[in-house]
Amino acid sequence: MKASERAAALPAIDPTRVPQHVAIIMDGNGRWARERGLPRMEGHRAGREAVRRTLEACRDLAIGNLTLYAFSTENWRRPNDEVEALMLLLRESVASEAEELVKNGIRLRISGDLDRLPPEIAAQLRDVMGRTRHNERLVLNFALNYGGRAELLQAVRRLARDVANGLLTPEAIDDARFSRYLYTDGLPDPDLLIRTGGEQRISNFLLWQIAYTELYFCEVYWPDFGAVHLHEAVQAYQSRRRRFGGVDDG
Repeated sequence: MKASERAAALPAIDPTRVPQHVAIIMDGNGRWARERGLPRMEGHRAGREAVRRTLEACRDLAIGNLTLYAFSTENWRRPNDEVEALMLLLRESVASEAEELVKNGIRLRISGDLDRLPPEIAAQLRDVMGRTRHNERLVLNFALNYGGRAELLQAVRRLARDVANGLLTPEAIDDARFSRYLYTDGLPDPDLLIRTGGEQRISNFLLWQIAYTELYFCEVYWPDFGAVHLHEAVQAYQSRRRRFGGVDDG
């Protein structure tokens, strides 16, 4: 199918009301593999292709920020062989995709504690973040070794230290100030949160940032996610009225 034919087959989107920031809980890799009689890791490898498709679709829609929940603080509880395989896949992905990020104007950010990751992977990620720090076409924010409660706790600890050291008064702490102590400092809060795989829960993801985010749950497993599914999610987002606690005047 030609590019023009693929575009014509996608759900219509109002380009003036595209979300600035989309966050995705990439769920269903293991079930995708199990239903095909494959090892779980094959689901994670197939999920890497879904990341590429989603990045391309975000660029086409002019979505400026994409946050992907890649590895949570709770994922360390998985079997050791799976965690080791996931770390190997992460290292391979960073090495293979770095030049594409640079070439396509994508800035890499990481939300999470890099210090617990294997040192060589943390060094790789910091290198790519440095190389892409001036890119402006799209921010790709990976939540790695990330947990929403852990993020809030580290923010509170940093705030408490600054108050104790006389750098800040308790009265100066408001929403904007608190947000500066989070991993996502400098990013807008997500407008749209998508969870694939059919589950309908937040799973300790961006607990502060999604206070007024529109939630969209879809049945498709993450390895099968593509442009049409992103368009459907954005179309659903555009059909809603965001009131942020106010009154709907429409």
